[in-house]
Amino acid sequence: MNIFKKIISLLVRLGISIALLVFLFKQVDIKSLLAVIRNTDKTLLVIAFWVSFLNYVLGFFRWGMLLAAYKVDAPFKRLMAAYSGGIFFNSFLPSTIGGDFVRTIDLASFSKKPREVAATVLLDRLSGYIAVVLVASLAILFGWKIIHTRSVLLSMAVITAILIFILLALFNQFAYSKINRLLGSLSLGRVSRGLKNLHQEIHVFKREKNTILGNLSLSLLIQAVNPIVFYILSLALGIKINILYFFIFLPIIGAVTLLPVSIGGLGLREATVIFFFAQAGVSKDISLAAALLSSFFLFIYAGLGGLIYVFTLRYRRV
Repeated sequence: MNIFKKIISLLVRLGISIALLVFLFKQVDIKSLLAVIRNTDKTLLVIAFWVSFLNYVLGFFRWGMLLAAYKVDAPFKRLMAAYSGGIFFNSFLPSTIGGDFVRTIDLASFSKKPREVAATVLLDRLSGYIAVVLVASLAILFGWKIIHTRSVLLSMAVITAILIFILLALFNQFAYSKINRLLGSLSLGRVSRGLKNLHQEIHVFKREKNTILGNLSLSLLIQAVNPIVFYILSLALGIKINILYFFIFLPIIGAVTLLPVSIGGLGLREATVIFFFAQAGVSKDISLAAALLSSFFLFIYAGLGGLIYVFTLRYRRV
């Protein structure tokens, strides 16, 4: 029955991704869209592609830093395989965090430390989410004069509120006990036990101040690279707007694509790019072209991650 529910859920999210893309393509002139992509500055496109690769390198070292703090020992090849598998499945499972479960299970089966590995993956995501809020908040502060719409401020308010709730649930004893009691009253015992285990593991981690600062620094750098990649990509398409727009919009777009309503954020990412960049005066066809090229980058790296994951299958079994 559970498998049937998962299949239905997967098909629903796949349908949402397809429906969103079909809807978006109907909103633009296909010939104009193809012309925009054909006329892309290929040199800038290549630069954007390689700069985006930097995020995967930084992300790998960020996770490795957390694993070292928890004393989860694994060969470099094994870590690379788990991380690469995560990248692949992030693009083909619901939301952009589906691959996190894959790398957790993969490395936990090797290290025999499932709780510790799960805690590192959660903290890895949490560090990135904190950086999203910080980067977007600073960009809005410096770019206040160019932001005139409530949707941006409302979006920031929502993702900030979610962050505060998560931090309280994990790090505040009073809030944690209240939330855990609520989960128990709702007959969500499994979720409650999972929260309890993670709370205990993360509570131990709070002593690792240097690791926390280093991890957050890498996360801030990653969240700064994302807007720069999209800015270069936009320049390749002829979009010339204030770079602050990218530092404001991209973190919000990244937070929205975490929602488990589509496959790897496909469709949802393109829709939010069009919505937000329309507020900067960018036409739908150019915004969609930029979003599709960005998604193309993601799928190339996901494909490479999948190849690494498959070719190391025998090594992982051994």
